[in-house]
Amino acid sequence: MSKVVAINGSPRMEKGNTFLVLAPFLQGMKEAGAEVELFYASRLDVEPCTGEFSCWNEKPGECYIEDDMQDLYPRLREAEILVLATPVYIPLPGEMQNLINRLCPLIDPALETRDGRTRARFHEDVVINKIVLVSSSGWWEMGNFDTVVRIARELAEDASVEFAGAVLRPHAYLMKEAGELTVEGKAVQEAARRAGYELVKEGSMKQETLDMVSRPLISQEELRRRYNDALE
Repeated sequence: MSKVVAINGSPRMEKGNTFLVLAPFLQGMKEAGAEVELFYASRLDVEPCTGEFSCWNEKPGECYIEDDMQDLYPRLREAEILVLATPVYIPLPGEMQNLINRLCPLIDPALETRDGRTRARFHEDVVINKIVLVSSSGWWEMGNFDTVVRIARELAEDASVEFAGAVLRPHAYLMKEAGELTVEGKAVQEAARRAGYELVKEGSMKQETLDMVSRPLISQEELRRRYNDALE
């Protein structure tokens, strides 16, 4: 059975648009047989990294900061798949950025060069072999995700594990109308559920499934008009 740790970095947690995509994605993983643990960055007491590199130089693998990361580290070490879920801010919510920075103790300080870049690897007791991103944004275009995708991809490549892909939902708030899921919103959730199932059962997500999650719900011009009309 695959073990999955998912971290939802949305400050709005279950009420946020990221959860609209993450919840069915994780459900699909469970249906495929995975054991899933979900954590919310906003519910964790995670202090910022101080940059001392004690976890590399003095006590490799150990963070000296006593907070909720000490409970999260053992779970992360046992997980095979790490799911990072976040809305697009500028670029990440603060709590999510703090948590990602605090993953440093999981990485072995022995460095190597691959394709002209300095890289490392997770410690031997860390079994994570895939990192996947789930993200939502309010803007229309897919390019709005470029920075958060790059952050997740770089983390995977720095740790020498597979970046398993990104489940992206632009203008996610349009999945609901008057507080209820629309027909299109339900279709997006079904595609997200299928993506989670595929990742666990088949080892990868089909591009056509990811495209269904990301498909436009209205035109870019209509979205811009609605935004600007709301300002008047």
